[in-house]
Amino acid sequence: MTKYIDYSKLRVLKENEEGFGIIIDNTGYIDPKIERNSRLVESYSIEQDKDIILYAILQKYDTENKNGRIYPEKVLKANVEKYQKVIDQHRAISELNHPETSIIDLERVSHEIIETWWEGKELWGKLKILTSPGFKKYGYVGNYAPDIAANLLLHGITIGISSRGIGSLKKEGNKNIVQSDFELICFDLVSQPSTPGAYLFTDQSLSKIYIESINNNTIISEDVIKSIDNFLI
Repeated sequence: MTKYIDYSKLRVLKENEEGFGIIIDNTGYIDPKIERNSRLVESYSIEQDKDIILYAILQKYDTENKNGRIYPEKVLKANVEKYQKVIDQHRAISELNHPETSIIDLERVSHEIIETWWEGKELWGKLKILTSPGFKKYGYVGNYAPDIAANLLLHGITIGISSRGIGSLKKEGNKNIVQSDFELICFDLVSQPSTPGAYLFTDQSLSKIYIESINNNTIISEDVIKSIDNFLI
């Protein structure tokens, strides 16, 4: 007998909390002010009618994030395989800001995931901001989620990307493990990151340059160190 779940009554699980509910993990972010993302602002000012395409590390398996959670390889890969069907059907839409529900609100949809792929433990994605014709042609920003997101990005505001799903969390030792009943819903745009090293880029080749903070410790990639060394010489 199939167990009935009233998804309308699910609540968001807090950091390090066990149990069944909505699992939200803020994954990475884009900062258009720094050099690696500056092409977004520069190119769009010239070709405003073009789509805004971004690249992101959407999630990582077997890696503890800032919420103290770990997505096992088997669990995450199984969900990504299912999510590919959603992408193929052009249903891989997500919202601007997380709602405290498992339902995607069409009035808040800001972007579409159009491709995903694996690079080691990293789940990469390509996304398109679904700007309106008014924004593309005139730069008009109304109360419309994709236009608000695009306007923030083009003004140099940092925006995060965050996974949303439902399932169980269980403590195993001192780690909080996402269980096999996890179901991926989408990847929303938010303001805070949690997965280590996950960022949005206008060019995937720029992904090797990043600075991140894990458990209050700053981690600087080798490429950043080289860039700083070259600057100081």
